[in-house]
Amino acid sequence: MTQDVIANPWRELRTFTRARIALGRAGDSLPTDAVLEFGLAHARARDAVHEPLDVAALDAALSAVGLRSLAVKSEARDRAQYLLRPDLGRRLDAASGTTLDTYRRHAAEAAVASGGGGVAAPSIVFVIADGLSAFAPQRHALPLLGEVLPQLRDWHVGPIVIATQSRVALGDGIGERLGADVVVMLIGERPGLSSPDSLGLYLTWAPRVGRTDAERNCISNVRPEGLDYPSAARKLAFLLGRARALGATGLALKDESASNPTIGG
Repeated sequence: MTQDVIANPWRELRTFTRARIALGRAGDSLPTDAVLEFGLAHARARDAVHEPLDVAALDAALSAVGLRSLAVKSEARDRAQYLLRPDLGRRLDAASGTTLDTYRRHAAEAAVASGGGGVAAPSIVFVIADGLSAFAPQRHALPLLGEVLPQLRDWHVGPIVIATQSRVALGDGIGERLGADVVVMLIGERPGLSSPDSLGLYLTWAPRVGRTDAERNCISNVRPEGLDYPSAARKLAFLLGRARALGATGLALKDESASNPTIGG
């Protein structure tokens, strides 16, 4: 015999959140559609963790809007090792270190050749990294950059670095190799059952290997259903301006963007 689903009286609250609340019940169990939706969300979250970042597609998209990119990877040889050994995801492999060193040397040579008018080291480097969800940077990194770069016209922006098998701290080594004042990681966050493509932004002033999480700031849940691109870009530009004024990020840098309309610095 088919048993009717008993609705939860809090059901109308679901219009305000994607959280799994007020699902109702069928007997002692959840309704079938809720069980199936949960299974689909779980599968999407697993796919987000294991899906590889399409580096070639990102490089082509960046090139189409006039942005140069460099591809690097961590010491984790594959996804399985990346998940089992977080420490390897925080360190550049040897070939990637050489790639960054070569770029910096050529930039310095070009600056000298230009008669001293050029700038060898960038003031800011953006890193697009797979992290724990390649869906996030694949979908949201370029739209976010499109919003924030026009607000950073007084910064010397370096090449966009695309990093695979990457943890947040990989950006410290990248920024250090390129001599950047600040590095911004655009990285896939741990997927949730309602958000498999959440993008995190991590900014670190004076990046170098060994920086701790207390020395960086994070803007989380960047995606159309969370913190939208214009809002995230304004917040990021504000924090970058304050970081430059303070010469620091992390505990020393507070997000006061909501109470201060002045952006950048």
